[in-house]
Amino acid sequence: MAGEIPDLHAQERTGTGKGAARAARREGMVPGIVFGGDVDPLPITVPFNELFKKLKAGRFKSTLFNLKVDGHDDVRVICRDVQRDVVKDLPTHLDLMRLRRTTKINLFIPVEFVDEDDCPGIRRGGVLTVVRNEVELLVTAGDIPESVTVSLQGLDVGDNVTISQVTLPEGAKPTIDRDFVICNISAPSALKSDDAAEDDAGDTGAETAADEAPAEEADTEE
Repeated sequence: MAGEIPDLHAQERTGTGKGAARAARREGMVPGIVFGGDVDPLPITVPFNELFKKLKAGRFKSTLFNLKVDGHDDVRVICRDVQRDVVKDLPTHLDLMRLRRTTKINLFIPVEFVDEDDCPGIRRGGVLTVVRNEVELLVTAGDIPESVTVSLQGLDVGDNVTISQVTLPEGAKPTIDRDFVICNISAPSALKSDDAAEDDAGDTGAETAADEAPAEEADTEE
């Protein structure tokens, strides 16, 4: 993972249950729980504004954080779940898991597509069709990649890119055994329309010839 591990500040939550959670939300905090690491779960609250800002920045669930809670040693955590209000879509609870740097975990990593200017298929009017905008990888907690880079260089219309053609970050590997497709360069809609028109014209010609054949045979018999 590029750069330093970002901090996530939290406070220990004294009360538990729905009542305490609602009280925390009224105070502008989001309740949560920290689990794992062979120690007892730790109830926490995180400032709503700080959490909302990090969620908007993206990649929250694939980012390793340095959790800082007063009265406790700093610990590396990763988010396993964020519960949201079904109407407002705002965070209402989060689950954090303690990690060691050497811990192996499955994470969905965003895919970044580059070299569009060097893609013959796109220059001819082809369209990049993204089949997977993120891929699930087994990665080391201390070295979580920000993204998986897929180069479109040299791809023509009809070509696709599978996971075996992508150089993955060191130490990462797919969680799926099969060689799945990540993207392809599909034909431009105008070309598809021309092909369809040619097919229709061919079908019409064949039908016309078939209609004329019986008439000729009838004339011959007469």
